Amino acid sequence: MASLNGTLVHPDCRHFRGDIPCRPNKEHGYQCAGCPVYAPVQQRILIIKLGAIGDVIRTTPLLRRLRQEYPNSKITWLTLTPAILPADAIDEILRLDLPSVLQLQAREFDLLFNLDKDKEACALHDTIRATQKFGYTLHPNGVAWPGNALAHHKFLTGVFDELSQQNQKPYVQEIFELCGYEFRHEEYVFDTHDDKGYRWDGLPVGQPRIGLNTGCGDRWTTRLWSDEKWIELIGKLRQAGYAPVLLGGTAEEERNQRLHAATGAAYPGTFPLEQFINLMYQMDGIVTQVTMAMHISIALQKPTVLMNNIFNPHEFDLYGRGQIVQPDRTCVCFYRGSCKLGTSCMEELPAQKVFAAVRKSVAV
Repeated sequence: MASLNGTLVHPDCRHFRGDIPCRPNKEHGYQCAGCPVYAPVQQRILIIKLGAIGDVIRTTPLLRRLRQEYPNSKITWLTLTPAILPADAIDEILRLDLPSVLQLQAREFDLLFNLDKDKEACALHDTIRATQKFGYTLHPNGVAWPGNALAHHKFLTGVFDELSQQNQKPYVQEIFELCGYEFRHEEYVFDTHDDKGYRWDGLPVGQPRIGLNTGCGDRWTTRLWSDEKWIELIGKLRQAGYAPVLLGGTAEEERNQRLHAATGAAYPGTFPLEQFINLMYQMDGIVTQVTMAMHISIALQKPTVLMNNIFNPHEFDLYGRGQIVQPDRTCVCFYRGSCKLGTSCMEELPAQKVFAAVRKSVAV
């Protein structure tokens, strides 16, 4: 605490801003002297997890453990995608930019978790003061390097394909162990945006809605499933009493319009991220490739039917909801964007196999 011109000030309070009035002052007129909601910070924690969006989402279970271990902490998260993080679960969300870097380098933390191997993330790990540091540092040769023994496993599976293929730990478990914790299947922390007032009057009613996320991004196109397979799956779903709903972004617009025209499956259109998340929240189950939508589906605790070919299936934890389905032919293109054999093995994933997984995951 400090006294400024005879006025008591608590810069250690979680609510204190320093540049503008805090919320308790703005809403109730409280000042630090005698403030009934004074909340002194006992631990200052910094998480550096920049991107990609999906990896940011599936790092959020760590928040549950940190709140359990340090209930009076102030958690700061540095990222490239602030909008994807749950604002009510994190005290301070910062975007990676020069102002954020300057202020972080002038502060002190009790715990620092750098969970990215990006060089800028590793450099920040090395230049920010913290009592304990976990994750990755920057090697003198200018490459990412494990900061301690806890980081060895996750580091090695990221730099050697053979070790990545042998790995049997889900990504979230690897992140927890990197931070020195045992993973206890903590759920994601995520905002459904159900309070935004979005209206979905055009969605089917009376039948279980199965969201079909038809795209996979442009990095690993070996994951794509053909229109013919999607049309066959939609037919099976409708015949069984499900209501298929086509999902995707602008990259999937043309394909989803084609599928809508060919099958009559509902297609609400494309939306900004927060609205798209809320659209997915309206579904009873999701069929998806390994994409951002997959991470969102798991975060929303939806039964997820995950179509996977080029990734290690052990990497994905569906929390007991849904199924992972893979082609009948063994994939030989681990983490590759183009197929060695010319035709992606995803064409060897029958629609019937995906349909069976939906039926097992979502009751009609």
